[in-house]
Amino acid sequence: MRRGPLREGDRVQLTDPRGKLHTITLAAGTQFHTHRGYFTHDDIIGRPEGSVVRNTAGIEYLVLRPLLSDYVLSMPRGAAVVYPKDAAQIVAMADIYPGARVVEAGVGSGALTMSLLRAVGDGGSLHSIERREDFAAIARGNVELQFGGPHPAWKLSIGDLSDVLGTIAEPGSVDRIVLDMLAPWENLEAVATALAPGGVLIVYVATTTQLSRVAEDLRLDGRYTEPEAWESMVRGWHLEGLAVRPQHRMIGHTGFLLTTRRMADGVDAPVRRRRPAKGNYPVDAGGEAAEVREWTPEELGERPISDKKVRRVRRDVGQAPTSD
Repeated sequence: MRRGPLREGDRVQLTDPRGKLHTITLAAGTQFHTHRGYFTHDDIIGRPEGSVVRNTAGIEYLVLRPLLSDYVLSMPRGAAVVYPKDAAQIVAMADIYPGARVVEAGVGSGALTMSLLRAVGDGGSLHSIERREDFAAIARGNVELQFGGPHPAWKLSIGDLSDVLGTIAEPGSVDRIVLDMLAPWENLEAVATALAPGGVLIVYVATTTQLSRVAEDLRLDGRYTEPEAWESMVRGWHLEGLAVRPQHRMIGHTGFLLTTRRMADGVDAPVRRRRPAKGNYPVDAGGEAAEVREWTPEELGERPISDKKVRRVRRDVGQAPTSD
């Protein structure tokens, strides 16, 4: 993040007296208009953060550079973003540290990518893998807008994790792996090969059915410690004089997080002391475990993203395809 006086090209966040936010990019000679007056960007350029600018109608706006959490929630997006509350949990609970070697699969619009890059720093490495070229382009545009250009610790590959991981990482060379995808259990073999002993795998999924499947497949694999899962919820508070109370709205369920660690080669995972009842597992008519068909975003309740919207967002982040 830049420091010092506000400069042309900086993204700034304007807060009006009602708390409404506007994000703009400063450009000399440009005006910021609302239905209640305007001011020029030149009134801001050269001033320090935390200044107040007044428009032609006398309305005052607080001017600050946006925090990463502000940028994530306002940036152009194709796929849904990982909310800041979950990104913070991923960084903390996966112990993403400066200098770590991290692989991320399922980049989406790049929201989590930026938090991971902040955590590994210039001396670490983050290799992101995304199946869709258009989503990868949107993520690249958002990341470069946030950091002011390519990040020295970041590489982005397009393809399936199981195909790409073996070509970018030697066995046992990765410290942390983050999976944000429909069927993470399909990649447990590739992840186990790449992770160093003691390395952390953290998985982000949207539904309880996904959570159950990945947990059981981790146990059956035998190379991972007992998985742990949780979710976080955020409830803001209204603060005004003596009227201090919870806000009516809260950020409830966004996704589940699951963590596990890679065991040393040749060491069997400890046997669980208690197995769930047989009725906890789906079975077919013959008494065998039921086969789960291929999962689709629509079956998990995700809204399909139109090609038109993806093309528009790519243009917004400066990553328009060469032939549109």
